Amino acid sequence: MNMEYKVMTESDYDGVYELWTNTPGMGINNTDDSREGIKKYIKRNPTTSFVALFEGQIVGAILAGHDGRRGFIQHIAVLSEFRKHGVASTLVNKAMNALEEEGIHKVALLTFKKNALGNSFWDKMGFTVREDVYYRNKNIHELEYRANPYRNE
Repeated sequence: MNMEYKVMTESDYDGVYELWTNTPGMGINNTDDSREGIKKYIKRNPTTSFVALFEGQIVGAILAGHDGRRGFIQHIAVLSEFRKHGVASTLVNKAMNALEEEGIHKVALLTFKKNALGNSFWDKMGFTVREDVYYRNKNIHELEYRANPYRNE
């Protein structure tokens, strides 16, 4: 399979958003994942997110960045017909290498507990579950979430 990988730019937004909205279980919202939200994220982290293209179409994407201290993987998605071909693993490795080049030594991510496919993938990639911490968050304002079968809220 002749796959091309490149750093994600704001011009990739339409293809990436279409991928996200057609991937079951994606947890996206109308603010952070809006065109403006992703533009801001990429401006802050211009070298750490990637897309996979097959014949010019975006078939995979990883949104990753850092705050100067810790890296974070926000989203990863691969079209179902392109799974099991190493696309997701390649995207993760590219993001991890880019983060390391920027001096980041630890990367975190969140998955929905009920996302068996995603959790299995992250286990294979060597990401471990931490039992010693609580993840906490608070919305500054109301966020509108796209339907998500894993969401318990």
